[in-house]
Amino acid sequence: MIALSIFLGMIGPWQIAIVVALVLLMFGGKKIPELMKGLGTGIKEFKDATKTEDEEAEVKENTESKK
Repeated sequence: MIALSIFLGMIGPWQIAIVVALVLLMFGGKKIPELMKGLGTGIKEFKDATKTEDEEAEVKENTESKK
């Protein structure tokens, strides 16, 4: 845990710029919007799935408490 906070404390604007440049070199400018769209879709599906599980658990809990 301590090593993680030390690592995160060392990230600066130059490191971020290097990572962005590497991503652009690897994927190209046209591919990045597609990657971000896929990431957004995945996050949305994950949130919907967790919301559905929470609702199902709540319904199950309510039916068990009524018995």
